[in-house]
Amino acid sequence: MNNKINKKVAVVMGSDSDLGVMKSCLSTLKKFGIEYQIRIISAHRTPYEAENFAKNAENNGFGVIIAAAGKAAHLAGVLAAYTILPVIGVPIKSSTMDGIDSLLSMVQMPSGIPVATVAIDGAANAALLAVQILALGDCDLSEKMKQYKIDMSDSVRQKDAELQEKLEELLK
Repeated sequence: MNNKINKKVAVVMGSDSDLGVMKSCLSTLKKFGIEYQIRIISAHRTPYEAENFAKNAENNGFGVIIAAAGKAAHLAGVLAAYTILPVIGVPIKSSTMDGIDSLLSMVQMPSGIPVATVAIDGAANAALLAVQILALGDCDLSEKMKQYKIDMSDSVRQKDAELQEKLEELLK
């Protein structure tokens, strides 16, 4: 095991149909300058590949794994079983149960195999959580995250000010 924090993020999808949701994850990682690799690996259809990928993720330079899957959504849990890296699950909304099935599959992990789970289709938040995890060992990334939160707050304040102006005009 090395003593430095790996800064690359693995984005693993259970199916190519998950890519539409995961685009916001990829663009968020890119915005923060985080290198990533995206793969399609199925917990059910390619279990040996899932095991191999997770067992070797740390040695392959990854610091966090983001796993997106729908329906039974065991991908995040399977990957977490084979690695000590943080795994963030993104439950994908499917036509079956609107993503509730995926969400429940991820948040019902047994003791000892944690999976951080974001909202259904919450790909951008998965990327932000990965950035926060990696920022613990990277001052530059930490500053970028602080600035992101400042910019977000400023944006909300600006929208509120614009709303107040509109309300003033409407009430005249």
